[in-house]
Amino acid sequence: MDTTTCCVVGGGPAGAMVGLLLARAGVEVVVLEKHADFFRDFRGDTVHPSTVRLIDELGLGAEFARLPRSELTRMRMYAGDRMVVAADLTKIPGRYRHIAMVPQWDFLDLLTSAAGDEPTFTLRMRSTVTGVITEANAVGGVRYLDSDGVEHTLRADLVIACDGRDSVAREAAGLRQRMEDVPMDMWFLRIPKSADDHEGGAVQARFTSGNSAVAIDRGDYYQTGYIIEKGRDATLRATHDVTWLRERVGELFGWPTETLAAIRSWDDVKLLEVTVGMLDRWYVPGLLCIGDAAHTMSPVGGVGVNLAVQDAVAAARILARPLLDGTVRTADLEKVQRRRMLPASFTQRSQRGEHDMLIAPALRGQLETAPLPLRIVDAVPMLAGLTAYLGGMGLRPERAPDFARRPPVGATP
Repeated sequence: MDTTTCCVVGGGPAGAMVGLLLARAGVEVVVLEKHADFFRDFRGDTVHPSTVRLIDELGLGAEFARLPRSELTRMRMYAGDRMVVAADLTKIPGRYRHIAMVPQWDFLDLLTSAAGDEPTFTLRMRSTVTGVITEANAVGGVRYLDSDGVEHTLRADLVIACDGRDSVAREAAGLRQRMEDVPMDMWFLRIPKSADDHEGGAVQARFTSGNSAVAIDRGDYYQTGYIIEKGRDATLRATHDVTWLRERVGELFGWPTETLAAIRSWDDVKLLEVTVGMLDRWYVPGLLCIGDAAHTMSPVGGVGVNLAVQDAVAAARILARPLLDGTVRTADLEKVQRRRMLPASFTQRSQRGEHDMLIAPALRGQLETAPLPLRIVDAVPMLAGLTAYLGGMGLRPERAPDFARRPPVGATP
Protein backbone atom coordinates (compact mmCIF):
# COMPACT_ATOMS: atom_id res chain seq x y z
CA MET A 1 0.00 0.00 0.00
CA ASP A 2 1.30 3.43 -1.03
CA THR A 3 1.86 6.01 1.71
CA THR A 4 3.04 9.61 2.01
CA THR A 5 2.99 12.37 4.58
CA CYS A 6 0.84 14.82 2.59
CA CYS A 7 -1.35 14.09 -0.43
CA VAL A 8 -2.30 17.14 -2.49
CA VAL A 9 -5.34 16.63 -4.73
CA GLY A 10 -5.08 18.83 -7.83
CA GLY A 11 -2.08 20.36 -9.57
CA GLY A 12 -3.47 23.85 -10.17
CA PRO A 13 -2.01 27.03 -8.63
CA ALA A 14 -2.87 26.07 -5.02
CA GLY A 15 -1.73 22.46 -5.38
CA ALA A 16 1.50 23.24 -7.23
CA MET A 17 2.44 25.97 -4.76
CA VAL A 18 1.67 24.07 -1.56
CA GLY A 19 3.48 21.03 -2.97
CA LEU A 20 6.57 23.12 -3.75
CA LEU A 21 6.65 24.82 -0.36
CA LEU A 22 6.08 21.67 1.70
CA ALA A 23 8.74 19.81 -0.30
CA ARG A 24 11.21 22.63 0.38
CA ALA A 25 10.44 22.15 4.08
CA GLY A 26 11.38 18.47 3.71
CA VAL A 27 7.83 17.12 3.90
CA GLU A 28 7.13 14.06 1.76
CA VAL A 29 4.35 15.22 -0.56
CA VAL A 30 2.55 13.63 -3.52
CA VAL A 31 0.49 15.81 -5.89
CA LEU A 32 -2.20 13.98 -7.88
CA GLU A 33 -3.31 15.75 -11.09
CA LYS A 34 -6.01 14.19 -13.26
CA HIS A 35 -4.88 15.67 -16.59
CA ALA A 36 -1.92 14.56 -18.70
CA ASP A 37 -0.52 18.11 -18.81
CA PHE A 38 -1.38 21.63 -17.68
CA PHE A 39 -2.33 22.93 -21.12
CA ARG A 40 -5.93 24.09 -21.16
CA ASP A 41 -7.48 27.24 -22.63
CA PHE A 42 -9.49 29.69 -20.55
CA ARG A 43 -7.77 29.26 -17.22
CA GLY A 44 -6.90 32.16 -14.96
CA ASP A 45 -3.74 33.80 -16.30
CA THR A 46 -3.46 36.79 -13.97
CA VAL A 47 -0.52 36.73 -11.55
CA HIS A 48 -1.01 39.57 -9.09
CA PRO A 49 1.74 41.68 -7.47
CA SER A 50 1.72 39.74 -4.18
CA THR A 51 2.31 36.51 -6.10
CA VAL A 52 5.02 38.09 -8.29
CA ARG A 53 6.78 39.12 -5.05
CA LEU A 54 6.41 35.62 -3.68
CA ILE A 55 7.98 34.12 -6.82
CA ASP A 56 10.99 36.39 -6.34
CA GLU A 57 11.29 35.31 -2.70
CA LEU A 58 11.33 31.68 -3.85
CA GLY A 59 14.29 32.42 -6.14
CA LEU A 60 12.25 31.89 -9.31
CA GLY A 61 11.96 35.49 -10.47
CA ALA A 62 14.39 35.25 -13.39
CA GLU A 63 12.72 32.11 -14.75
CA PHE A 64 9.29 33.64 -14.31
CA ALA A 65 10.39 36.76 -16.21
CA ARG A 66 11.31 34.58 -19.21
CA LEU A 67 7.77 33.20 -19.55
CA PRO A 68 5.50 34.62 -22.29
CA ARG A 69 3.77 37.57 -20.72
CA SER A 70 2.17 40.94 -20.92
CA GLU A 71 1.86 43.36 -18.02
CA LEU A 72 -1.13 45.29 -16.75
CA THR A 73 -0.37 48.47 -14.80
CA ARG A 74 -3.74 50.22 -15.00
CA MET A 75 -7.16 48.66 -15.11
CA ARG A 76 -9.13 50.71 -17.63
CA MET A 77 -12.67 49.87 -18.56
CA TYR A 78 -15.42 51.32 -20.71
CA ALA A 79 -18.52 51.49 -18.55
CA GLY A 80 -21.67 52.86 -20.11
CA ASP A 81 -20.61 55.91 -22.08
CA ARG A 82 -17.08 56.55 -20.80
CA MET A 83 -13.68 55.09 -20.06
CA VAL A 84 -12.56 55.02 -16.42
CA VAL A 85 -9.42 53.94 -14.61
CA ALA A 86 -10.68 51.55 -11.93
CA ALA A 87 -7.22 50.73 -10.51
CA ASP A 88 -3.72 52.14 -10.96
CA LEU A 89 -1.06 49.63 -9.95
CA THR A 90 1.77 52.11 -10.53
CA LYS A 91 0.72 53.71 -7.23
CA ILE A 92 1.28 50.56 -5.16
CA PRO A 93 4.24 51.13 -2.78
CA GLY A 94 7.38 49.10 -3.52
CA ARG A 95 8.66 47.30 -6.61
CA TYR A 96 5.67 45.15 -7.46
CA ARG A 97 3.40 47.40 -9.48
CA HIS A 98 1.89 45.25 -12.20
CA ILE A 99 -0.20 42.19 -12.86
CA ALA A 100 1.65 39.67 -15.03
CA MET A 101 -0.54 38.04 -17.65
CA VAL A 102 1.15 34.65 -17.96
CA PRO A 103 -0.34 31.46 -19.46
CA GLN A 104 -1.30 29.32 -16.49
CA TRP A 105 0.26 26.20 -17.98
CA ASP A 106 3.65 27.93 -18.09
CA PHE A 107 3.23 29.14 -14.51
CA LEU A 108 2.36 25.63 -13.30
CA ASP A 109 5.25 24.09 -15.24
CA LEU A 110 7.57 26.56 -13.50
CA LEU A 111 6.31 25.67 -10.02
CA THR A 112 6.26 21.90 -10.52
CA SER A 113 9.69 21.93 -12.18
CA ALA A 114 11.12 23.74 -9.15
CA ALA A 115 9.32 21.32 -6.84
CA GLY A 116 10.78 18.41 -8.81
CA ASP A 117 14.25 19.47 -7.66
CA GLU A 118 13.25 18.49 -4.12
CA PRO A 119 13.77 14.81 -3.20
CA THR A 120 10.51 14.61 -1.21
CA PHE A 121 8.25 15.82 -4.05
CA THR A 122 6.30 13.55 -6.40
CA LEU A 123 3.90 14.66 -9.14
CA ARG A 124 1.59 12.01 -10.59
CA MET A 125 -0.19 13.13 -13.74
CA ARG A 126 -3.29 11.36 -15.13
CA SER A 127 -4.23 10.38 -11.58
CA THR A 128 -7.93 10.98 -10.95
CA VAL A 129 -9.05 11.03 -7.33
CA THR A 130 -12.38 9.25 -6.89
CA GLY A 131 -12.83 9.33 -3.11
CA VAL A 132 -11.23 9.51 0.30
CA ILE A 133 -10.32 6.86 2.84
CA THR A 134 -12.08 7.45 6.14
CA GLU A 135 -11.21 5.59 9.32
CA ALA A 136 -12.12 6.44 12.92
CA ASN A 137 -13.96 9.60 11.73
CA ALA A 138 -10.83 10.99 10.02
CA VAL A 139 -9.61 11.12 6.44
CA GLY A 140 -6.53 8.96 6.06
CA GLY A 141 -5.84 9.14 2.33
CA VAL A 142 -7.45 8.92 -1.10
CA ARG A 143 -8.45 6.46 -3.80
CA TYR A 144 -7.49 7.35 -7.36
CA LEU A 145 -7.45 5.91 -10.87
CA ASP A 146 -4.28 5.85 -12.95
CA SER A 147 -4.11 6.42 -16.71
CA ASP A 148 -5.18 2.81 -17.35
CA GLY A 149 -8.22 3.08 -15.10
CA VAL A 150 -6.63 0.96 -12.37
CA GLU A 151 -7.62 2.00 -8.86
CA HIS A 152 -4.93 2.76 -6.27
CA THR A 153 -4.95 3.74 -2.62
CA LEU A 154 -2.67 6.42 -1.24
CA ARG A 155 -2.58 6.82 2.53
CA ALA A 156 -1.47 10.14 3.98
CA ASP A 157 -1.25 11.94 7.30
CA LEU A 158 -3.01 14.87 5.63
CA VAL A 159 -4.97 15.39 2.40
CA ILE A 160 -5.08 18.94 1.00
CA ALA A 161 -7.93 19.42 -1.46
CA CYS A 162 -6.86 21.82 -4.24
CA ASP A 163 -9.09 20.40 -6.96
CA GLY A 164 -11.14 23.49 -7.63
CA ARG A 165 -14.76 24.54 -7.59
CA ASP A 166 -16.02 21.01 -8.34
CA SER A 167 -13.70 19.41 -5.79
CA VAL A 168 -14.14 15.63 -5.59
CA ALA A 169 -12.10 15.43 -2.39
CA ARG A 170 -14.23 18.10 -0.71
CA GLU A 171 -17.47 16.38 -1.66
CA ALA A 172 -16.19 12.97 -0.61
CA ALA A 173 -15.34 14.40 2.81
CA GLY A 174 -18.92 15.61 3.20
CA LEU A 175 -18.18 19.34 2.96
CA ARG A 176 -20.60 21.60 1.06
CA GLN A 177 -20.14 25.22 0.06
CA ARG A 178 -22.75 27.83 0.94
CA MET A 179 -23.62 29.22 -2.50
CA GLU A 180 -24.60 32.79 -3.43
CA ASP A 181 -26.78 34.08 -6.23
CA VAL A 182 -24.82 35.56 -9.14
CA PRO A 183 -26.24 37.43 -12.15
CA MET A 184 -23.99 36.04 -14.85
CA ASP A 185 -22.35 33.20 -16.69
CA MET A 186 -19.53 33.67 -19.20
CA TRP A 187 -18.76 32.48 -22.70
CA PHE A 188 -15.08 32.05 -23.50
CA LEU A 189 -13.85 32.77 -27.03
CA ARG A 190 -10.45 32.74 -28.70
CA ILE A 191 -10.19 35.62 -31.18
CA PRO A 192 -7.02 35.89 -33.32
CA LYS A 193 -5.42 39.31 -33.64
CA SER A 194 -5.51 40.85 -37.06
CA ALA A 195 -2.27 41.86 -38.78
CA ASP A 196 -3.00 45.58 -38.34
CA ASP A 197 -3.97 45.32 -34.65
CA HIS A 198 -1.38 47.45 -32.85
CA GLU A 199 -3.64 48.79 -30.14
CA GLY A 200 -3.85 45.71 -27.95
CA GLY A 201 -3.43 45.89 -24.23
CA ALA A 202 -3.19 43.44 -21.38
CA VAL A 203 -6.93 43.76 -20.69
CA GLN A 204 -9.79 45.45 -22.49
CA ALA A 205 -13.02 45.56 -20.49
CA ARG A 206 -16.21 46.95 -21.98
CA PHE A 207 -19.52 47.10 -20.15
CA THR A 208 -22.49 48.55 -22.02
CA SER A 209 -26.23 48.07 -21.75
CA GLY A 210 -26.94 44.50 -22.77
CA ASN A 211 -23.51 43.86 -24.27
CA SER A 212 -20.36 43.32 -22.17
CA ALA A 213 -17.08 41.43 -22.42
CA VAL A 214 -13.48 41.35 -21.24
CA ALA A 215 -10.60 40.58 -23.62
CA ILE A 216 -7.09 39.60 -22.49
CA ASP A 217 -4.28 40.18 -24.99
CA ARG A 218 -2.42 36.85 -25.28
CA GLY A 219 0.04 38.01 -27.97
CA ASP A 220 -1.43 36.57 -31.16
CA TYR A 221 -5.01 36.23 -29.92
CA TYR A 222 -7.51 37.68 -27.46
CA GLN A 223 -8.80 35.41 -24.72
CA THR A 224 -12.29 36.84 -24.49
CA GLY A 225 -14.97 36.39 -21.88
CA TYR A 226 -18.44 37.42 -23.05
CA ILE A 227 -20.94 37.98 -20.22
CA ILE A 228 -24.45 36.50 -20.41
CA GLU A 229 -27.33 36.32 -17.97
CA LYS A 230 -27.19 33.45 -15.51
CA GLY A 231 -28.71 30.27 -16.89
CA ARG A 232 -29.33 31.65 -20.40
CA ASP A 233 -26.70 29.64 -22.29
CA ALA A 234 -28.97 26.98 -23.78
CA THR A 235 -31.72 29.45 -24.73
CA LEU A 236 -29.34 31.87 -26.45
CA ARG A 237 -27.69 29.08 -28.43
CA ALA A 238 -31.08 27.75 -29.49
CA THR A 239 -32.56 31.09 -30.55
CA HIS A 240 -29.56 32.75 -32.22
CA ASP A 241 -27.16 31.89 -35.00
CA VAL A 242 -23.52 32.33 -33.99
CA THR A 243 -23.43 35.33 -36.34
CA TRP A 244 -25.39 37.18 -33.66
CA LEU A 245 -22.53 36.71 -31.21
CA ARG A 246 -19.93 37.77 -33.79
CA GLU A 247 -21.82 41.01 -34.38
CA ARG A 248 -22.10 41.80 -30.68
CA VAL A 249 -18.42 41.15 -30.01
CA GLY A 250 -17.48 43.20 -33.05
CA GLU A 251 -19.64 46.07 -31.81
CA LEU A 252 -17.76 46.07 -28.48
CA PHE A 253 -14.17 45.89 -29.73
CA GLY A 254 -14.29 47.02 -33.33
CA TRP A 255 -12.67 43.81 -34.56
CA PRO A 256 -12.92 43.17 -38.32
CA THR A 257 -15.31 40.63 -39.80
CA GLU A 258 -12.53 38.35 -40.99
CA THR A 259 -11.10 38.17 -37.47
CA LEU A 260 -14.49 37.36 -35.94
CA ALA A 261 -14.91 34.54 -38.46
CA ALA A 262 -12.79 32.51 -36.05
CA ILE A 263 -16.06 31.97 -34.17
CA ARG A 264 -17.20 29.41 -36.74
CA SER A 265 -19.99 27.78 -34.74
CA TRP A 266 -21.32 27.47 -31.22
CA ASP A 267 -18.76 24.68 -30.71
CA ASP A 268 -16.12 27.44 -30.51
CA VAL A 269 -17.95 29.05 -27.57
CA LYS A 270 -17.14 27.51 -24.19
CA LEU A 271 -19.39 28.06 -21.18
CA LEU A 272 -18.18 28.95 -17.70
CA GLU A 273 -21.03 28.53 -15.22
CA VAL A 274 -20.12 31.22 -12.71
CA THR A 275 -20.54 30.21 -9.09
CA VAL A 276 -19.58 31.90 -5.84
CA GLY A 277 -19.51 29.90 -2.64
CA MET A 278 -17.76 29.46 0.69
CA LEU A 279 -17.27 26.56 3.06
CA ASP A 280 -18.32 27.38 6.61
CA ARG A 281 -15.60 24.95 7.69
CA TRP A 282 -12.64 24.30 5.41
CA TYR A 283 -11.57 21.05 7.03
CA VAL A 284 -12.43 17.76 8.62
CA PRO A 285 -9.91 15.67 10.58
CA GLY A 286 -7.25 14.65 8.07
CA LEU A 287 -8.36 16.92 5.20
CA LEU A 288 -8.05 20.64 4.42
CA CYS A 289 -9.60 22.55 1.51
CA ILE A 290 -7.90 25.63 0.04
CA GLY A 291 -8.34 27.76 -3.07
CA ASP A 292 -11.55 27.29 -5.04
CA ALA A 293 -12.24 24.06 -3.16
CA ALA A 294 -12.80 26.23 -0.07
CA HIS A 295 -14.11 29.43 -1.63
CA THR A 296 -15.29 29.52 -5.23
CA MET A 297 -14.73 32.97 -6.73
CA SER A 298 -16.35 34.94 -9.52
CA PRO A 299 -14.04 35.68 -12.50
CA VAL A 300 -14.42 39.40 -11.66
CA GLY A 301 -10.95 40.87 -11.10
CA GLY A 302 -9.16 37.65 -12.02
CA VAL A 303 -8.23 37.10 -8.36
CA GLY A 304 -8.79 33.34 -8.13
CA VAL A 305 -5.18 32.36 -8.84
CA ASN A 306 -3.82 34.90 -6.39
CA LEU A 307 -6.10 33.82 -3.54
CA ALA A 308 -5.34 30.15 -4.17
CA VAL A 309 -1.59 30.80 -4.05
CA GLN A 310 -1.91 32.87 -0.89
CA ASP A 311 -3.92 30.08 0.77
CA ALA A 312 -1.17 27.63 -0.19
CA VAL A 313 1.56 29.77 1.40
CA ALA A 314 -0.38 30.11 4.65
CA ALA A 315 -1.10 26.38 4.73
CA ALA A 316 2.55 25.46 4.14
CA ARG A 317 3.83 27.86 6.81
CA ILE A 318 1.37 26.62 9.43
CA LEU A 319 1.47 22.90 8.61
CA ALA A 320 5.09 22.16 7.64
CA ARG A 321 6.39 21.61 11.18
CA PRO A 322 3.41 19.51 12.40
CA LEU A 323 3.69 17.38 9.25
CA LEU A 324 7.41 16.85 9.77
CA ASP A 325 6.84 15.94 13.42
CA GLY A 326 3.84 13.72 12.70
CA THR A 327 1.71 15.83 15.01
CA VAL A 328 -0.70 17.58 12.62
CA ARG A 329 -4.03 18.17 14.38
CA THR A 330 -7.43 19.48 13.40
CA ALA A 331 -6.57 22.63 15.36
CA ASP A 332 -3.71 23.26 12.89
CA LEU A 333 -6.14 23.07 9.98
CA GLU A 334 -8.44 25.52 11.73
CA LYS A 335 -5.51 27.95 11.99
CA VAL A 336 -5.22 27.98 8.20
CA GLN A 337 -8.89 28.81 7.77
CA ARG A 338 -8.74 31.48 10.47
CA ARG A 339 -5.85 33.19 8.71
CA ARG A 340 -7.32 33.06 5.21
CA MET A 341 -11.04 33.51 5.85
CA LEU A 342 -10.89 37.32 6.02
CA PRO A 343 -9.12 37.83 2.65
CA ALA A 344 -11.46 35.35 0.93
CA SER A 345 -14.60 36.87 2.46
CA PHE A 346 -13.48 40.43 1.68
CA THR A 347 -12.77 39.52 -1.94
CA GLN A 348 -16.14 37.86 -2.39
CA ARG A 349 -17.86 40.90 -0.89
CA SER A 350 -15.97 43.14 -3.34
CA GLN A 351 -17.03 40.91 -6.22
CA ARG A 352 -20.66 41.07 -5.10
CA GLY A 353 -20.38 44.85 -5.15
CA GLU A 354 -19.14 44.80 -8.73
CA HIS A 355 -21.87 42.35 -9.74
CA ASP A 356 -24.52 44.67 -8.27
CA MET A 357 -22.99 47.95 -9.41
CA LEU A 358 -21.83 47.09 -12.93
CA ILE A 359 -22.64 43.65 -14.28
CA ALA A 360 -26.29 43.23 -13.29
CA PRO A 361 -27.30 46.68 -14.64
CA ALA A 362 -25.40 45.98 -17.87
CA LEU A 363 -27.21 42.66 -18.31
CA ARG A 364 -30.57 44.36 -17.67
CA GLY A 365 -29.80 47.01 -20.29
CA GLN A 366 -29.71 49.76 -17.65
CA LEU A 367 -26.06 50.84 -17.73
CA GLU A 368 -26.21 54.25 -19.38
CA THR A 369 -23.13 55.74 -17.71
CA ALA A 370 -20.33 54.63 -15.42
CA PRO A 371 -21.55 54.01 -11.86
CA LEU A 372 -20.78 56.83 -9.42
CA PRO A 373 -18.18 54.86 -7.38
CA LEU A 374 -16.17 54.20 -10.55
CA ARG A 375 -16.37 57.86 -11.57
CA ILE A 376 -15.07 58.90 -8.13
CA VAL A 377 -12.15 56.43 -8.29
CA ASP A 378 -11.32 57.67 -11.79
CA ALA A 379 -11.31 61.28 -10.57
CA VAL A 380 -9.16 60.69 -7.45
CA PRO A 381 -5.76 59.09 -8.25
CA MET A 382 -5.20 58.14 -4.60
CA LEU A 383 -8.36 56.02 -4.67
CA ALA A 384 -7.24 54.32 -7.88
CA GLY A 385 -4.05 53.41 -6.02
CA LEU A 386 -6.05 52.04 -3.08
CA THR A 387 -8.23 49.86 -5.28
CA ALA A 388 -5.08 48.61 -7.02
CA TYR A 389 -3.50 47.67 -3.69
CA LEU A 390 -6.60 45.88 -2.43
CA GLY A 391 -6.95 44.00 -5.71
CA GLY A 392 -3.27 43.42 -6.44
CA MET A 393 -1.82 42.75 -2.99
CA GLY A 394 -5.02 41.92 -1.14
CA LEU A 395 -5.75 41.78 2.55
CA ARG A 396 -3.07 39.86 4.45
CA PRO A 397 -0.67 39.14 1.55
CA GLU A 398 1.53 36.15 2.38
CA ARG A 399 5.34 36.10 2.32
CA ALA A 400 7.46 33.06 1.52
CA PRO A 401 8.40 31.06 4.64
CA ASP A 402 12.11 31.11 5.46
CA PHE A 403 12.41 27.37 4.81
CA ALA A 404 11.19 27.84 1.22
CA ARG A 405 13.35 30.79 0.18
CA ARG A 406 16.19 30.26 -2.26
CA PRO A 407 18.68 32.67 -3.86
CA PRO A 408 17.87 33.59 -7.46
CA VAL A 409 19.08 31.11 -10.05
CA GLY A 410 22.67 31.95 -10.92
CA ALA A 411 23.21 34.10 -7.82
CA THR A 412 26.30 33.60 -5.70
CA PRO A 413 25.32 31.89 -2.41
